[in-house]
Amino acid sequence: MFFGAWATLITVLNNQGHKIYIDPPLLTVLGTVLGFVISYRTTSSFERYNEGRRLWSQIIIASRTFARLVWFHVPDPVGETPAETADLKARAMVEKKSTINLLEAFAVAVKHYLRGEDGIYYKDLYYLVKFLPAYALPPGLPSQTDLFEGIEVEPSSPVPSGYEGGASKEGEDDEENVLTSPIRPSESSHSIHQRISTSQQHVTLPMPITSPTKSTRTRRTSFAATVMSPKSNKSFLGDKKRSVIPAEEEAALFPASMPPKYTIFDLFPFSLLIGFVSNRGHEVKGKRAARIRMKLLQKTVSHNLPLELTLYMSSYIASLQQRKLTDVPTTNALFAALAQLGDSLSGLERILTTPVPFSYSIHLWAVTIIYCLALPLQIWEPLQWVTIPATVIVSFIFFGFLVAGEEIENPFGYDKNDLNLDHFTSKIIRNELKAITSTPPPDPAKWAFAPENNLVFSHGTDVHERISPDEWVARGPGAIMGSLSHF
Repeated sequence: MFFGAWATLITVLNNQGHKIYIDPPLLTVLGTVLGFVISYRTTSSFERYNEGRRLWSQIIIASRTFARLVWFHVPDPVGETPAETADLKARAMVEKKSTINLLEAFAVAVKHYLRGEDGIYYKDLYYLVKFLPAYALPPGLPSQTDLFEGIEVEPSSPVPSGYEGGASKEGEDDEENVLTSPIRPSESSHSIHQRISTSQQHVTLPMPITSPTKSTRTRRTSFAATVMSPKSNKSFLGDKKRSVIPAEEEAALFPASMPPKYTIFDLFPFSLLIGFVSNRGHEVKGKRAARIRMKLLQKTVSHNLPLELTLYMSSYIASLQQRKLTDVPTTNALFAALAQLGDSLSGLERILTTPVPFSYSIHLWAVTIIYCLALPLQIWEPLQWVTIPATVIVSFIFFGFLVAGEEIENPFGYDKNDLNLDHFTSKIIRNELKAITSTPPPDPAKWAFAPENNLVFSHGTDVHERISPDEWVARGPGAIMGSLSHF
């Protein structure tokens, strides 16, 4: 709209005899260079998008492989008595299912990790990992200290503040005294807050950072940062488990997906004001602001839950080696699948931690704006009134590619053009893992010799002669080879 109005102004002034135009040689040279640069910018963003999709496919493949190996190729131990054998088999099934559940937890944890949603208190993650002790792992993404050095901040929820998922309105009058966390404040969660504050009255808790502000309101402490702080939760060596909430309070867990709502700051040029407004202490909502807050990780004990889960899966493989339950090829295959998961996590972290340089993006936007402003001055003489639609079309093309490149640069958020991470985790990985563990490992002695397998040696479309496997066994190997020789 702006460039259309600008082209209209230039066209009207030129038609009135003011002669505001320049020679077009600059248009050809600068337009060619600008086209190549914008094409490179868009191509680089699409490579990041495509790489993200490839790495998620690798997570799916590795999860399938690891689950299949655990469920099919890890034998059940045998005891000295039938009762002991039954007990050992039941324990082995619990171990297998728990380990396979960690595969689902890994995918879900990666989803939240990439979106900057720290902690475990989400409906699709909490039940899978609440029983695991925590490691003090550093984050693989930029910390809030690196991003906002020297800026006074106020801690808040680990989720994008633009999310309005129907949190309880109860207790808003006591906001200064409650803990903001993935557990929504309510009457049922009061015991959590009381229990934490009572046990740690004299402990200075690490404050999570979600948005820069200079507000003088009473600071609020994140529940996740409280229960996962070094004071309240030791490393695995201390065998200190995570804080498990009572069953009646689990309804307060945050949902699996929390997309922020659109605001005026999602529109250009208002999106350019996000940094300025945030630095002055005002909370900015919307998708673009959420992308900035996505990088602000809380100060919990374990900043890298996906990596932590790979350690537990590796410990399961180590226990199989110690008990000598698996052969070397199976163990190597398990390690290979686990290495694929770790490689995928590192690749996804690489995408997020390697953004397009800020100076490059700003310079490209500035050059494009200057080019589109100079465009009607150069094409008015040959095009006359056609200058107006021509300028609008060219501006739409150039800025469309720039915006498209920025849109797909980080494909892990909640935008419509982002990867559907919830589909990967809940529709593919979760359902496939449930299907794998829904029945015991199939026995070839049963399915291969089923009476319905009566066309095992049929020739092409010849389906008239139906012979069961048991009948082929009765005929002997000579009859089988004779049938196979007719191809």
